[in-house]
Amino acid sequence: MPLKRRKNSAPNPLCPLSSCMALIGGTWTPNAIWYLSGGPRRFSELKADMKPVSAKVLTQRLREMEENGIITRRVVPTSPPSVEYELTELGGELLPAIRAIADVGMKLKQKNGKNAA
Repeated sequence: MPLKRRKNSAPNPLCPLSSCMALIGGTWTPNAIWYLSGGPRRFSELKADMKPVSAKVLTQRLREMEENGIITRRVVPTSPPSVEYELTELGGELLPAIRAIADVGMKLKQKNGKNAA
């Protein structure tokens, strides 16, 4: 007797997990949140922290996070002017999830490192 095939349904837009993943699901977004957890950072500092990311993509991600209320952007009156980014209160609430993901990532690196030897 064949198994009954289930129909896939689209994710529920009212699901809180979907809402959160829409905020942090972009490539490089969790990385930016991670580096901003230590305090305000200038664009050049974030770019140096995340070497493989292009300036264009980093700018896009920072703008998206600002629009979503995860970070604030502040122009620093220096010569030449620079910009600092900082986590908002909402952005700070994402840190436990980002830290949990990073902890699992460290465990996976350790496990894979032991298997390679």
